[in-house]
Amino acid sequence: MHSPYIAGRTALTDAQELIASHGDEAGYAAAIRAEQSRDAGNVLRFCHWRQIERVIATLASDEVVGTVH
Repeated sequence: MHSPYIAGRTALTDAQELIASHGDEAGYAAAIRAEQSRDAGNVLRFCHWRQIERVIATLASDEVVGTVH
């Protein structure tokens, strides 16, 4: 798994809120929001929610990502 790009604190806050409200289904909730944004023609929000989906998957994974110090 590749390290996801995290644009800023907002991305982590959105991921945290989805995890808190949807638990194990948080990734699906982010995917739904991405699809809704795409359907509305909002490319920026579509990319944002896809990024959040990847961040949630990384946080839920047991795999070590990146450099271990």
